Amino acid sequence: MNKPIIKFCGVQSLNDLKVVCHSLADYIGFIFAESKRKVDPLLVAEWLKEVDTTKKVVAVFVNPIDEEIENVLKHVPVDVIQFHGNETIDQIRRIGHSFDGQLWKALHHHDKTIDEMEHYHSVIDGFVIDSRTKGQWGGTGVRFDWDAVPKYIDLTNRLKKLCLIAGGVNEKNISELLSLHPQGIDLSSGIEKDQKKSSEKVNKIEERVLQYVNISR
Repeated sequence: MNKPIIKFCGVQSLNDLKVVCHSLADYIGFIFAESKRKVDPLLVAEWLKEVDTTKKVVAVFVNPIDEEIENVLKHVPVDVIQFHGNETIDQIRRIGHSFDGQLWKALHHHDKTIDEMEHYHSVIDGFVIDSRTKGQWGGTGVRFDWDAVPKYIDLTNRLKKLCLIAGGVNEKNISELLSLHPQGIDLSSGIEKDQKKSSEKVNKIEERVLQYVNISR
């Protein structure tokens, strides 16, 4: 079994960046929307100059206006734009026309998520399935009912899209999630201690991922 794709999101500082860049992560995410983890693109650009990394950069937005995205792209070398709000098909398509990287759509788990995936699949390259928490778009540390994960995997395989599972993933429950064989996992609070990225927590996550890979071979 191949290693699942790993995204470590919510990088808030140069030290956070150093932690996630010395990891098995494939993608590192920065939040450019209103959030306790929101960062300034100018600062992110400076951090990336100081840290030599081959990780792919994900820029996370919630219902952005075009100027917000343009400002980030002007300063930060972005590989993936992740939409985490109520963005329309037309908006995502329009942004995609002028952006060479991938477009991901984050969706909250609920009884209509499959319908939403079918709705958006024509304009995106991948999905992030997260928990629905009142008043917050993500990064809550709350998991959803993972019994639904196989349905999401089956659909994205059929649509030939990527699917990452987010929401409350941590070192205590990641083995349970990995047993469902997700394409990818997305962690933010699950690798934090005192709201800072923790090398110790990252190491524990990676130990469980590598154990899963070895057992699955």
